[in-house]
Amino acid sequence: MEEENKVTVSPGDSVPSLSKDAGHFWKTVWDHPENAELKAKRKNPNVLNPGDEVFIPEIEIKQVDKATDQKHKFKLKGEAVKFKLKLMMMGEPRKNEPYTLQVEDKIFTGATDGDGNLEHVVPANAKQGLLKLQGGKEVYPVRIGHLNPIDEISGVQQRLNNLGFNCGPEDGEMNDQLRAALSAFQGKYQLPQTGEPDAATKGKLESVHP
Repeated sequence: MEEENKVTVSPGDSVPSLSKDAGHFWKTVWDHPENAELKAKRKNPNVLNPGDEVFIPEIEIKQVDKATDQKHKFKLKGEAVKFKLKLMMMGEPRKNEPYTLQVEDKIFTGATDGDGNLEHVVPANAKQGLLKLQGGKEVYPVRIGHLNPIDEISGVQQRLNNLGFNCGPEDGEMNDQLRAALSAFQGKYQLPQTGEPDAATKGKLESVHP
């Protein structure tokens, strides 16, 4: 039965999205003992790698005793899932930048803060959105839940590309273009320009782009 309850992660999946699809709160899944090894390895429920396996427990039916011939109110609890994004240009935050963000049928408007950040509560199983800047002159598709772990080469590539250090395809392969991007990133943050994804470089990359 346990094997039947395991879901293999596909691109765009996260613990919140898989939990939402299964009718669970994401903390119920993330904190389940069967996922302890995955939790220790990935640390972040929003950052999984395709091929990871997530255990989804069976739904437990809650029974409540109430008097008959009376009206009763039941409150359905939910869990907020926050989508966070930081806008950068040439290594500098885009401060106080007006934007429109569409995620499924929800539309959010606002302006980034002094560090270029925006944050909104979105559906837990949302996987894509659309960000518009400059009154629609700049339009960017947004992939939600597609960020791979930093200890995977593809996760390094994704973060570098998102930060403007063009390293080419996010295919999980080391190549000269990736090494050049790593060297450029290392130079910007005063790290030894080895062109390799060493521990110090991955640590800095993750701090800049969690």
